[in-house]
Amino acid sequence: MKITTAGESHGKGLFAIIEGFPAGVPLDMVPINNALARRQSGFGRGSRQGIECDRAEILSGVFGGVTSGSPITVAVWNRDCGEGKCAPLTAVRPGHADLTGTLKYGGSDARAVSERASARETAVRVAAGEICRLLLEKLGVSLSGYTCAIGPVSDGAVYPFERLSSRDGETGMLDPALSLLAKREIEAARASGDTLGGVCEIRVKGLKSGFGSCMTYAQKLDARLASAILGIQAAKGVEFGAGFFGASLRGSAFHDEIFCEEGRIFRKTNRAGGIEGGMSNGEEIVLRAAMKPLPTLQRGLASVDLAMMKPSVAAAERGDVCAIVAFEQISESVVAAEICAAVLERLGGDTVDALAARYGELPL
Repeated sequence: MKITTAGESHGKGLFAIIEGFPAGVPLDMVPINNALARRQSGFGRGSRQGIECDRAEILSGVFGGVTSGSPITVAVWNRDCGEGKCAPLTAVRPGHADLTGTLKYGGSDARAVSERASARETAVRVAAGEICRLLLEKLGVSLSGYTCAIGPVSDGAVYPFERLSSRDGETGMLDPALSLLAKREIEAARASGDTLGGVCEIRVKGLKSGFGSCMTYAQKLDARLASAILGIQAAKGVEFGAGFFGASLRGSAFHDEIFCEEGRIFRKTNRAGGIEGGMSNGEEIVLRAAMKPLPTLQRGLASVDLAMMKPSVAAAERGDVCAIVAFEQISESVVAAEICAAVLERLGGDTVDALAARYGELPL
């Protein structure tokens, strides 16, 4: 399975083509559009979210509301569109693609680069990922997540998978007291013309063992998931299971011991985060993704104006103060797409029924 996206922030729309998706999956647009709405939500979002009302439109690959096996084309149309509506962008923003992209592709106006590098592109990645989630749900595989940290406000608790659906709609956090503190941090950042980042945790439940590979390193499941996360704008770090904390432990305290009872192999802990040797091991996949503070600051940072080649203050483009709820939703969607691709690579199947039968025959 392969997903390709196209489109710009202020172009007519954003588009994804999904190749290699099996026939027979009913495309319920409600959860897809709910995910798109969640991507636009959260405390600290900017004014554009009041302009756009993202909805996915399926242009091909579906017959009678069910996938046909041909490439699926999904579109998310822009309301705020028009190539000439944005002024030239020459005072490049530190932390953005403005400078590096303009030096690479030429010119002094970073607008063409920023239009494609914009996180607006993730709207259609969410739509594509949620189509993949519908397939995974047919196999009994579920995904969820929550916000672990916003700025300096951090939640170190461990929550059961079933609790994740009760996350706060404005911050994505599970602890109400921490959510309130995080909102205060966002307000303080807004008042000073600044931005905040955060950390989210993504969990995958029900994926059987053996997806990914130890034979070819590019096919390691953790490497693939890390690549999918780091392909999200503003992503700066990924860890699995005990992650960086685990590096401080001795092996005897880190590795998940293996037990067998009545012919069933299991682990009592999951510090590996559900992946060993680049392959799923049947436990929950647990990964955390770090989002940097957004690079568009209203107060601006020291920079250079490329048109005049003189010191300047970075352009104060319209932007968000904090977009961690969106980041968490995008992370869920790209993880769903990568897990779906790994499942299809191993099991194949022209129809979802054939895929489900093969999946059901696998050991846990």
